[in-house]
Amino acid sequence: MSRKLVLTIMGVAAVAVATVLVATLLIVTRPDDAPAESEQRPPPIPAEVLVRQDSHRLSIAEDGKATLVEFLDFECEACGAVYPAMEQVREQYEGRITYVIRYFPVPRGHPNAELAARTAEAAARQGEFEAMYMLLFERQEQWSHRPEPQREMFLGYAREIGLDLARFEADWDSKEVGDRIRRDQRDGVTAGVEGTPTFYLNGRLFQPGSLEELTGALDEALAR
Repeated sequence: MSRKLVLTIMGVAAVAVATVLVATLLIVTRPDDAPAESEQRPPPIPAEVLVRQDSHRLSIAEDGKATLVEFLDFECEACGAVYPAMEQVREQYEGRITYVIRYFPVPRGHPNAELAARTAEAAARQGEFEAMYMLLFERQEQWSHRPEPQREMFLGYAREIGLDLARFEADWDSKEVGDRIRRDQRDGVTAGVEGTPTFYLNGRLFQPGSLEELTGALDEALAR
């Protein structure tokens, strides 16, 4: 994705299954050390860099025709804006695509990005990644861009979805959870991620400008 690319997001209508263009245009969140436009693009991406054995999959297709990988930051406004569209994609393509989530917290302007990633990963260790992933995005406005750590807010989310709180807090700050997040970030850098959200479809960088563009590409991949 280019430095100045503006995402046009397609949202889900409240009553109908139709989609409408979201009026707000969002600039992709970029890390401080993002490479310059003139730098050489990375070589072809090994499959194991994009999807590791323990990567979090929100949907799985046995035929392997379409694998969509998203590197995201839970505090990123653009990631929050595309979340409703991705939920529609999950529903529409249930069982037909593999949708993989990778962590890529960007600390610049996102004081709770790292903590949110740790929250999701600590929940994942109790089998509740999906529930926490949804809560973090659906309530992003409650906790994002607050200068103080939102530990009490996130602890409330863990309580709400029924996690073992003692185990959750132990995992929260553990080296293992931190290492997992760092590994996702390293894989993202290797893959050429320059900001969030960044998508890869079947191993190739793919930054859709609309929901229609994304579903069109998925349909094309599934038709092969």
